[in-house]
Amino acid sequence: MLRRYRNAGEPLSCEPVAQGLLNRGYRLFTTRGTYFLKHHLDGDHQLITRQHRATQRLQALGVPVAPPVESADGDTVAVIEGRCYALHPWVEGRHRDGSQLTAAESRRLGGLLGRVHTCLERVMRRDSVPPLHEGPYSRYDASLGQGVLDRGIYDSPDPADTFELIDELLALARGRTPGDTFDALAEHRLVERRALLERHAHRRPAPGAEPATGWVHGDFHPLNLLYRGGEPAAIVDWDRLGVQPRAEEAVRAAAIFFVRPTGELELPKVRAYARAYRRAAGAAASELAAAVHRVWWERLNDFWVLRWRYQLDDRRADPLFAAVSALAVWWTREYEAVCEAFSD
Repeated sequence: MLRRYRNAGEPLSCEPVAQGLLNRGYRLFTTRGTYFLKHHLDGDHQLITRQHRATQRLQALGVPVAPPVESADGDTVAVIEGRCYALHPWVEGRHRDGSQLTAAESRRLGGLLGRVHTCLERVMRRDSVPPLHEGPYSRYDASLGQGVLDRGIYDSPDPADTFELIDELLALARGRTPGDTFDALAEHRLVERRALLERHAHRRPAPGAEPATGWVHGDFHPLNLLYRGGEPAAIVDWDRLGVQPRAEEAVRAAAIFFVRPTGELELPKVRAYARAYRRAAGAAASELAAAVHRVWWERLNDFWVLRWRYQLDDRRADPLFAAVSALAVWWTREYEAVCEAFSD
């Protein structure tokens, strides 16, 4: 692969990168430097090229990204035995979650995401019409072969479908022998969530209630943002670049960055983040309020960690379950406070 590049050097070592749930990444040392080698498991050459063009254009606008290295023939995707790879410069930095951010840094984070959205709007105008998007949970549903590809992609989950899923997951959790503490917590949360859904089923967002759509990163969370000191050094992993309700990405990202292990959101930091996002993106408070309601409803109906564990026998996401499941309960109880923090 390295022979495709003019100045990449000769390989010295290649080490797997431990973090990340979907694609495979490697730290590649050569005689000329250090690179991040990414193996795109979905292997869609056209979509990967679209992502690469977007990061190149964003970098020209001053957005912190790490576009891929171009090969000698100007391509950014290397196809070897039917597999797609990309070579990126290695970015020294570390991941930081919301607990490690100050209020000022939380504001900068919100402003950064707002700038990403406005800059994407500029750079993607030059691109072709976007492909149909699989929705905000495609990163999980696609692994189960259940991505949706119609105009109903923005519709909110139907609680009737969720009740069926809860019954299925309950049977799987209770059927594990011997069960462990995770299975016991899963059973407790599934029963609890069914009761919450029965109580709040009438609050399902109406079709067409989604905020304004636009180009978004699609997977903005701490593992896809590298910091150097107190400043963001690079936003990485643009595999889910697509068109979605923009404010929902802002809410969804905050719910990942600022969730405590006990499932509560750090609302003062959320408020600082949301104010900066609204200013940078030109988003109205009503847009954020609508996004809060829709993302809350999605969280109430979402069991992706349990689906990975019980339907795919994949336990990589198990450590996330305690906070994720507790957040849905806390968010329901503190709904008004959460909405006010995002829209104040």
